[in-house]
Amino acid sequence: MNLSKRMQTLGFFVLVVAISVATNLTTNQIIKKQQESKAEQGIEVPAGYARFSKATSAMETDFTVAAELSVNAVVHVKTKSPAPQMSFPNNPFFEYFYGQPQFKQNERPMQEGSGSGVILTNDGYIVTNNHVIDKSSEIEVTLNDKRTFKAKLIGADPSSDIALIKIEADNLPIIILGNSDSLKVGEWVLAVGNPFNLTSTVTAGIVSAKARNINILGAAMKIESFIQTDAAVNPGNSGGALVNTRGELVGINTAIASQTGSYAGYSFAVPVSIVSKVVSDIRQFGVVQRAVLGVEISDINDQLAKEKKLKTMSGAYVGKVGEESAAKKAGVKEGDIINNVNGVAVKSVAELQEQIGRYRPGDKITINVVRNNEESKLKVELKNRQGNTEVVSSNSNTTDVLGATFEALNEKERAKLELDYGVEIKSITKGKLAELGIKPGFIILKINNQIIKEADDVQTAVDNAMNNGLQEKVLFIAGVYPNGKVTYYAVNLAE
Repeated sequence: MNLSKRMQTLGFFVLVVAISVATNLTTNQIIKKQQESKAEQGIEVPAGYARFSKATSAMETDFTVAAELSVNAVVHVKTKSPAPQMSFPNNPFFEYFYGQPQFKQNERPMQEGSGSGVILTNDGYIVTNNHVIDKSSEIEVTLNDKRTFKAKLIGADPSSDIALIKIEADNLPIIILGNSDSLKVGEWVLAVGNPFNLTSTVTAGIVSAKARNINILGAAMKIESFIQTDAAVNPGNSGGALVNTRGELVGINTAIASQTGSYAGYSFAVPVSIVSKVVSDIRQFGVVQRAVLGVEISDINDQLAKEKKLKTMSGAYVGKVGEESAAKKAGVKEGDIINNVNGVAVKSVAELQEQIGRYRPGDKITINVVRNNEESKLKVELKNRQGNTEVVSSNSNTTDVLGATFEALNEKERAKLELDYGVEIKSITKGKLAELGIKPGFIILKINNQIIKEADDVQTAVDNAMNNGLQEKVLFIAGVYPNGKVTYYAVNLAE
């Protein structure tokens, strides 16, 4: 191309740029004049209109800084656990016809699992999902620099699907905790993890929704207030980081909505506001200190609003208030609508559960209730699920209704008794178990056909039975005494 043609091409390019700039300026001027004209006429101008009038052409978003700040602090978590084996029926007549069941096979095959984790401290505390490490006998962590460590479980919380593990290492890279409350729908986020064993994978998307309840957790006191995104998340991403464009941790990737088991456009993360509370409790107490209001709540839909003649659709509707509960003592009544906790508006059950989940038993909060279409404030001292404000221990657990303390079998005890799991009754006081003649030392293996591995599993079984909506509140307990005698009990909680 000769010089003349080059000059012509350059001149054309300059002209196009000039026209584009002029057009953009003209558009903004027109919008501004329209806005001023509407204001002069007394016409309300939407808030977003003013922001749009000041905007120029969209700037390209750069994710490289956020990716660099987070990718080294996300680890690959690999687990090994015993493969499922045939379980014995919880039928009292099974032993009569078929003899005592065999609790342990000589050769038990192992199965492997994989997920992700996020380094929280430079001395090796790592957060992941409970379902990633659940029932595992071995946990291995591989860092982004390919170093591998054995990890130990510090504690887990099925109610939020969060677990804390620890490796012995120093000077590890960490992710700074962000503020999930400040996330806005439409904001860019990155998912960092190890999908399909593809280590150190980063995907991008936007926040699609907040406080999403998708009913995937099976715990009796589950907290589901997920951040929904359209960042690609697949099996192996569980336990990985959801970060904002500043590289700050805003959530732990937990689930996908899919009919195939692979990414279909929707992924969900536990907000860091919940994660940090759970991790803090596990480190300090060994178990989460769960605060409860003691109410049965539901979201408000059009049908409920018409039936109860409600004038608002925002908040959590109180269907029942538990006796001797924190809510009862504070003055909450059936039919109230709770719409605010300590100055934070709550529009749904998920948002209320998220807010209450940030506190511990004994904490004092203020809630707003709407009663007879009038709003008032109530002071509440939160309680634990046993109805008091005491700290719950991770080593043992007491259920008042059963009248016993429980402790999980350690590895040595399991090997001696040739059991894969079990929770021993350490002591018996006045209660349901004493009435049945159950003695200390009895090892509970299953309750209502659910495997019992930890002391908390007993309480969960009681909670599930009490909240199953059925008139019969019964625990079918299967277990064994140290002498090998297999025994079955039925505990009627309703009597």
